[in-house]
Amino acid sequence: MQHTDLTQGSVSRQLLRYALPVVATQLLQAVYSLVDMLIVSHMIGPAGVSGVSNASQTIHVLTMIAIGLSNGGNIMVGQYYGSRDEKNRIETTGSFFTLFAMLGVVFAAGSFLLARPFLVFLRAPAFGEALAYLRIGAFGLLFVFGYNALAAVMRAVGNSRVPMVCILVSSLLNIALDLLFVGPLRMGTAGAAAATVISQAVSFLLALIYLLRADRIFRFTPENMRMHADKIRQILKVGIPCAIQMSVAGLSWLAVTYLINDYGIVWSAANGFSSKIKDFLLQFIHAVVTASSSMIAQNLGAREYDRAEQTLRTGMTMTLLMAALFIVLVEIFAGPLMRIFTAEPDVIAAGALNLRIEIVSQLFYAVFLMYHSLMLGAGDSWWVLLSSFANCILFRLIFSFIFESLWGVTGVFIACAAAPIVSIPIGVYYKRSGRWRKSLAAGQT
Repeated sequence: MQHTDLTQGSVSRQLLRYALPVVATQLLQAVYSLVDMLIVSHMIGPAGVSGVSNASQTIHVLTMIAIGLSNGGNIMVGQYYGSRDEKNRIETTGSFFTLFAMLGVVFAAGSFLLARPFLVFLRAPAFGEALAYLRIGAFGLLFVFGYNALAAVMRAVGNSRVPMVCILVSSLLNIALDLLFVGPLRMGTAGAAAATVISQAVSFLLALIYLLRADRIFRFTPENMRMHADKIRQILKVGIPCAIQMSVAGLSWLAVTYLINDYGIVWSAANGFSSKIKDFLLQFIHAVVTASSSMIAQNLGAREYDRAEQTLRTGMTMTLLMAALFIVLVEIFAGPLMRIFTAEPDVIAAGALNLRIEIVSQLFYAVFLMYHSLMLGAGDSWWVLLSSFANCILFRLIFSFIFESLWGVTGVFIACAAAPIVSIPIGVYYKRSGRWRKSLAAGQT
């Protein structure tokens, strides 16, 4: 298996070389939902878009839990790899894979069984379309958990290219199946969900086949796949706060969706479109953060503290430049971006308003998410949870309800744009505290 020692060489070149495939992977994953939304919009209309938007937001929350938990495996494997501790790295990898196989089954079954009551609670305007999408999409969580475990281990040892290839193939397949199922076969939102699930299965199988054939880093033997209690505790110690953090973030966005749904299908559809555009742009920043956390983990495992700090500075420069570019582009082209998805004038106007207000938050995300990469690299995921709770609950959620009562739906957008500011001073304090100068893998607590 290809792997890269991120503790050596130029920080900027290593981070850029490692981050570019991660950027491509994150963007290709975002294409799943973008393609669903685009094709459903043109072939079904606003009701279909509203249904996909509400159901995919729900699946997105559960996917964020999988990604959050996978951070535990990624960081621990990365730290053991950086410290050259082969025995603990292999035991952690096997425990991680087995744990995620079990969680995938539990989450898929639970999502299918609870789909109807959850959408009733969310007050989804296009209920039938949303239910069809969510029930089928639930099966994809089996492959979401599986793929994220495999990809996390590959990234932990510096291999960011294979996950990119897996997602590239599955994204192209998703587009083809979307066009077939929603178009000629007229399967509606159920077809869009089926296309996504099949594509997710393919990305998982490709990653699994690669790891089965390239066994230099891990061999899938019964002995290696045993669950070690101490390794599970380490993974969950890092992963659970990350999963809670991402759940809190996702649930706060569901609360925002709940508020916007009251304004009808036009605003619900506009929110669906604008959310996909914002999420797509934010993937650039998330990719640099993901790459930085893996690189920081390896360097802290090797006790290269200055190099870990330099990785933070380099990554933040990159994310700030990206955020500034996105803000300028969206402020100028908000209307044309919305017209990619729909020709409905009311939906275009509503979505453009949402975009122009909330895009400013990209600047704040660029800063505080990079501090999160330092926290994650050190295994201090409880600090990530604290930061997320502050901006998602104390600001986004509470102020969305307050501002909505004052200024209507525009107030919700303002609250969402301002919320990330509160996480920046938390990140600054954590960095200055110096507590990140440790490694869980090296036994420093």
